[in-house]
Amino acid sequence: MGVRDGRRIKASHNPVLESFFHNQSQNPKEDQLSHLATRCNLSLRQVQRWFRHRRNQERPLLSMKFSEACWKFIVYFSCFFGGLLTVYNEPWFWKPELCWEGFPKQVLKPAIYWWYLLEFAIYLSLLITLSFDVKRKDFKQQVIHHFSAIILIFFSYCSNYIRIGTLVMLIHDVSDIFLEAGKMASYAQWKNSSEIIFVIFTVVFLVSRLILFPCKVLHSTYYSSMDNHKPFFGYYFSNTLLMILQALNVFWSLLILHMFYRFVIVGKMPDDVRSDLEEQCTDDEQSEIGQQKMSGGLSPTKRRRLVPKT
Repeated sequence: MGVRDGRRIKASHNPVLESFFHNQSQNPKEDQLSHLATRCNLSLRQVQRWFRHRRNQERPLLSMKFSEACWKFIVYFSCFFGGLLTVYNEPWFWKPELCWEGFPKQVLKPAIYWWYLLEFAIYLSLLITLSFDVKRKDFKQQVIHHFSAIILIFFSYCSNYIRIGTLVMLIHDVSDIFLEAGKMASYAQWKNSSEIIFVIFTVVFLVSRLILFPCKVLHSTYYSSMDNHKPFFGYYFSNTLLMILQALNVFWSLLILHMFYRFVIVGKMPDDVRSDLEEQCTDDEQSEIGQQKMSGGLSPTKRRRLVPKT
């Protein structure tokens, strides 16, 4: 799909700066830079450049981001449409209040059981591998979301809240399909496709999580579930976790609306506000890259001949 990693300048080996980078700060202040420059017998500009290069080395490559987006797109696409085919003909899919008909003695169909098990395994793997994936600014919110989803899936299975649980999973999976598809198009530099997918994702996310989720799911769990039953521990526990998910939905909706506002005003697809962008090189560093490209195919002897004598 034409995804290529940009060329990066590797930071030179420097034990003093490397130790400071790992143990104290990756973005030192001006007085710290001056102190480090004196210790290493370097200029302030050289130390600033070293830390810029070193921070860029820590950021994930474009190919890594693209691979992660591809994997998650396949996961969410399979889960959503597989789950939709499983429950499409169920009466409680269209009327959430029927989720509580015959509760708690409801028959669990094998297809729904395997879908539930798959979703549980996926969210468990996402939580375990979160620290190894691309780090984003909403890392803590993602941990809370995945942990809450795991507890909800496990608890809903144990207490036979499975019918309403399937609706929660479908509502949360549908927008993630467009999210990952939009990332893939953006990383591949498919400008028009990424912009169209971003608009579709914004609409689907806001409708599914700010309208359908509270109006259909939360209303059903708070009121319809108590029509023929008295409140018990599972009622309070599950609704608390669902409200945590809704709070996260509101948080992410604000981020998405911020990106959509920039898209409408600027007329350009904005970068993911959750991601740390690679720091750009200065003019002299661009010249350095250009010299490296020009001399890349030359032998070391010929390269030395190109360097002017002082």
